[in-house]
Amino acid sequence: MPADDARAFWTIAPGRGEIRAESLAPPEFGDVLVRTLYSGISRGTERLVFQGRVPPSEYQRMRAPFQSGEFPAPVKYGYASVGRIEDGPEDLRDRNVFVLYPHQTRYVVPAAAVHVLPAAVPAERAVLAANLETAINALWDGAPSLGDRISVVGAGTVGCLVAWLAGRVPACDVELVDVNPERATIAETLGVRFATPEHASSNADLVVHASGSGAGLELALRVAGFEATVVELSWYGDQAIRVGLGGAFHAQRLTLKSSQVGSVPPARSPRWDTRRRMQLALSLLQHAELDALITAESDFESLPGVMADLAAERVDALCHRVRY
Repeated sequence: MPADDARAFWTIAPGRGEIRAESLAPPEFGDVLVRTLYSGISRGTERLVFQGRVPPSEYQRMRAPFQSGEFPAPVKYGYASVGRIEDGPEDLRDRNVFVLYPHQTRYVVPAAAVHVLPAAVPAERAVLAANLETAINALWDGAPSLGDRISVVGAGTVGCLVAWLAGRVPACDVELVDVNPERATIAETLGVRFATPEHASSNADLVVHASGSGAGLELALRVAGFEATVVELSWYGDQAIRVGLGGAFHAQRLTLKSSQVGSVPPARSPRWDTRRRMQLALSLLQHAELDALITAESDFESLPGVMADLAAERVDALCHRVRY
């Protein structure tokens, strides 16, 4: 196997990326060689990483499973890779798989790290798997019940996936709230209602906040009903966010609860691990309406410019898919 037989995207300084050659060691026993077909950009987290906004206190906790380098830079970061196994155990060869790997053309990982795609899930859609896993965890943390009024504030990829999942709970009334009125079309495709912040419904039984903004969190607290739970799904990096705990927060007896995909909620952990959770996410990706969340695509070699544009919010996209 020749040296420099792979190429990878690296953040080399805050706000700057480049494509670098990578040398791959031959797969050892129990390894697989994966040729990448697509990867997805997790806009919230990857934008903060690209901008160098991971606080030092989180350098270890924020490491991706196959990250190279260290925060803030140079670092090779990402976790939404879909590829085909070129070499490895006979039962895995030529299978399409999802791997929590950065943006790279080919790579070698332990066979235990790959998740084989169900036959009904196309590789193109599987880039949503990591975001869908986050959405699953958020609803486990929020624990919606039959017939609940559920508000999801922030119609990014994760927020849309949360709303889609919540809308599948029988008799739940789900409203997706976003400042961009064009997201109403996405909400309709996902089978939930839509509102802009000024028209958001109040008295929700459960609110999931995923806008990544202080204003969105304030709205989430405002639309929550008496003794409701607000699940905070946004991660702000090094940005300090003002949380208004005056006003009606105490009188309403609200619960503000964080959700993070790194751990399975305690109530699930006796029976669920992260592998079973990922298998659930992949099985749910058989639904074709989720293609509406992949709103942009570019080739791998253009990633340095694409990441800069996404970080600077010069483009408005939900999931951005990278084509190899």
